[in-house]
Amino acid sequence: MRALLVVNPNATSTTGAARDVIAAALGNQLDLRVVHTDHRGHAAELARSAAGDGVALVVVHGGDGTVNEVVNGLLGEAAPGTVPAEDTPAIAVVPGGSANVFARSLGLSPDPLEATQQLLEAIAAHSVRKVGLGGADERWFLFNAGLGWDADVVHAVEQRRSKGKEATPGRYFRAAVRHFLRSARHPARLTVEVPGHAPVTGVHMAFLSGSDPWTYFGDREVHTNPTTTPDAGLGLFGVTSLGPLTIGRVVPQMLGRDSPPRARRLLRMDDVAEVRVHCAEPTGLQLDGEYLGLRSEVHFYRVPLALGVLVPPALNRR
Repeated sequence: MRALLVVNPNATSTTGAARDVIAAALGNQLDLRVVHTDHRGHAAELARSAAGDGVALVVVHGGDGTVNEVVNGLLGEAAPGTVPAEDTPAIAVVPGGSANVFARSLGLSPDPLEATQQLLEAIAAHSVRKVGLGGADERWFLFNAGLGWDADVVHAVEQRRSKGKEATPGRYFRAAVRHFLRSARHPARLTVEVPGHAPVTGVHMAFLSGSDPWTYFGDREVHTNPTTTPDAGLGLFGVTSLGPLTIGRVVPQMLGRDSPPRARRLLRMDDVAEVRVHCAEPTGLQLDGEYLGLRSEVHFYRVPLALGVLVPPALNRR
């Protein structure tokens, strides 16, 4: 099988020694070409070229942002009802980032060498799982998207990383607290529209998830819509109050998993096919932990069975 291994050498948890071991192990099973990314958007360029060159599998060793780039490069622009071409390469993920939300949502080990062993099992068994993807206007996302507070947090951490700082859980936590306090003083004003439901106005932040957990703080899972899976519709989560009673009730529920978060000023829906969000003023958007800038309106939607992902047979729930 012809395969491309896309490596982000700047990802948080990659090392040169581990990358060599991973490449050697995969090279024993695949006709493998290895390329290291060297600029933003490079992974998408490599994936786009691989799709046109008849490569059957693209393996990604990096963080969630690198995986997102590869998927957007393979599939091109997103649109509701998109049906990917039959010959679109499958992907596989060897985690190398700080959170690795997509890989972990599939049940893959966060340890790169253990995940490589899982991938070798998948290759031997030809075990491919078809998963759904989210769309946000013309861009694909794998596991989460957000307008407002979380996008501001992602942007702040990205700025720190551009100055050589690591994306640690502590840095995310400090940015989250700082931007929450800022949001409480100057909340975003969003209108959320879901077909079949009355529009909800006065929403201060909106999250869309394509899997559960929505994200992680270190090893601590964060749940907004616990029943969401890569095989179902999107989970929608938002709040219409940033007051201490609402946030004090919702945050502990998000960090637990006994039941879905519930509160009077909480907007939460499961298995949603599409959502439109209108912003009273331009608001930050993030997809899979990548900040995309300010938007005044975003159309979110789900495309089922959009992507083939190699997973070991034990994790291939069909």
